[in-house]
Amino acid sequence: MSESIGVDSQTSFEAKLQELARANPRTIVLPESGEDRILRAANTVLRTGIAKLILLGKADPIRARAAELGLDLSAARVVDLDDPELVASHSAEYARLRAAKGVTMEQAVQKMRDGSYFGTMMVHLGLADGMVSGAVNTTANTIRPSLEFIKTKPGVSVVSGSFLMALGDRVDVYADCAVNPNPTPEQVADIAVSTAETATRFGVEPRVAILSYSTGDSGAGPTVDAAREATRLTRQKAPGLPVEGPIQFDAAWDPVVAKAKLPGSPVAGKATVFIFPNLDAGNIAYKAVQRTSGAVAIGPVLQGLNKPVNDLSRGALVRDIVNTIAFTCVQAQS
Repeated sequence: MSESIGVDSQTSFEAKLQELARANPRTIVLPESGEDRILRAANTVLRTGIAKLILLGKADPIRARAAELGLDLSAARVVDLDDPELVASHSAEYARLRAAKGVTMEQAVQKMRDGSYFGTMMVHLGLADGMVSGAVNTTANTIRPSLEFIKTKPGVSVVSGSFLMALGDRVDVYADCAVNPNPTPEQVADIAVSTAETATRFGVEPRVAILSYSTGDSGAGPTVDAAREATRLTRQKAPGLPVEGPIQFDAAWDPVVAKAKLPGSPVAGKATVFIFPNLDAGNIAYKAVQRTSGAVAIGPVLQGLNKPVNDLSRGALVRDIVNTIAFTCVQAQS
């Protein structure tokens, strides 16, 4: 993406994100049409032209509930999970893809009764450009179908989840905050490269910090050594990418601290991509920054998949869902 998002404020970031989506609207499938937040978000998306939408479910109840809520979803396509033609084609493809795992046609039909599987299959078959789910379903239920048959991009070993952190005057990207509990150095390197690509896609110039409790050569220990190895591997995978590690968050963030702890580093004091050593650290950090600073946390953006499928928090607000649909649309444009 050549156009920069711009980060004058959180609101302008969201507005620019939606503008980028609106420039080339893609078709996004929403499996959780029984949830009012999804319907309200769909209304906003359709009204503002962010994306084209497919709602999975029975048309009459969806239309009736939309009318009760005062929503106009007439532009959305509603697809019934019991549509015989789609059930047959989806099940046949799933059985073919999973034949080596012993999946029968009967088992495939049962899988396609699950909206996450049905919607992901629509993405796989090109009937939709991306999927957003998770307002009701768990992260595992949302991601599992993608891991089974969307698969990871060539050269990527792991799917990860990043958050775009929109603060008052800047946007940073944090990862992995959603998927991998204890990634290996090799996986951390893949996460770093994927997150840098996400940053670039959304107009953030990537300068990558591989975080630790130690900076440079000042400390030692298994986790510091792991960060050091992950940094080496990241440089190997993406030679032109500015990356520093191991580095503490303060040295990565604050130019004054950076000058004292790691002078001369192209990343220290001006990092934009923050790679955490494990899921505990990443998830705690993004929530702490979100709640204490008032930052808007947009995500998780699932990275590394061949086609865009994104997960919502079950506590997601309508605003969060709209943003997730917008960035899924932007991912699909690529």
